[in-house]
Amino acid sequence: MSFSPADITAIVVSFDSAEVLPACLAALAGEGVRALVVDNASGDDSAAVAERSGATVLRNARNEGYGRANNRGARAADTPFILIVNPDLEIGAGAIAALLAAAEAYPDAVAFAPRLIEPSGRVFLQPRSLLSPDHLNRARDIVLPQGDACLPFLSGACLLLRREAFLALGGFDPEIFLFYEDDDLCRRLREAGHALVHVDGAEARHGRGRSSAPSAARRFTARWHLAWSEYHVSRKYDLPRPGLARILENAAKTAGYGLILNRHKMMAHAGSVAGALAARAGRSALARQGLERAEP
Repeated sequence: MSFSPADITAIVVSFDSAEVLPACLAALAGEGVRALVVDNASGDDSAAVAERSGATVLRNARNEGYGRANNRGARAADTPFILIVNPDLEIGAGAIAALLAAAEAYPDAVAFAPRLIEPSGRVFLQPRSLLSPDHLNRARDIVLPQGDACLPFLSGACLLLRREAFLALGGFDPEIFLFYEDDDLCRRLREAGHALVHVDGAEARHGRGRSSAPSAARRFTARWHLAWSEYHVSRKYDLPRPGLARILENAAKTAGYGLILNRHKMMAHAGSVAGALAARAGRSALARQGLERAEP
């Protein structure tokens, strides 16, 4: 069976991403891929920018988080494949053809990722994870694959998925608002017997953190969810939970950065403390955001 770009719906979740969306959507259009932008109640004109770029837009009344918004996009798509794309990512020329060729060549695989090139020129690869078996986390050096390779984890910044398999597993964990969604998905895909392939011939440029404008409040929220999600997935897979020592360390850093009036770093470490304490107390990430536990 031969696949074409018409078999893909690119899902781009935006949250105050108006600055980076045009380049992202232009790159997708250049590869012949239609885009579906799920806007998480942006305060800027992300939705309007997406519409002017020719994308279909789904507007969420509230910020539903990364995974839940992608799940909504996947359910709305009607193509055999979905392409999860961060708004600060630009797919490279020929990358879609390379990803689809891999999908044809490896019918037992359900997830395919390109080489991710950071602004510095470094290739981003995720060989280790909290959710990885111990023996896969011991290598100190990152060895870039020479050619296509099966990997235990692929980055959710750009990920081609067989839509039916993704939905059959329930998509991204809807209890997670932000962080560890892709690690969790990759682990569940592997446990279901599916292969994950890093496609060496496909390339994408990733802005790394440029999806939304930075602020101290956003750093607090991001670090809150990072700490909460780490605890959540540790509990989910019966792994050791982060201990009190880390909470105390982050509390000390919060105080230290407060003394030298570094507000951004102070808020980041304060968020880590608050998120970890909330997770240990059994609070949900969705409750913090005023969201229902059920999928929207």
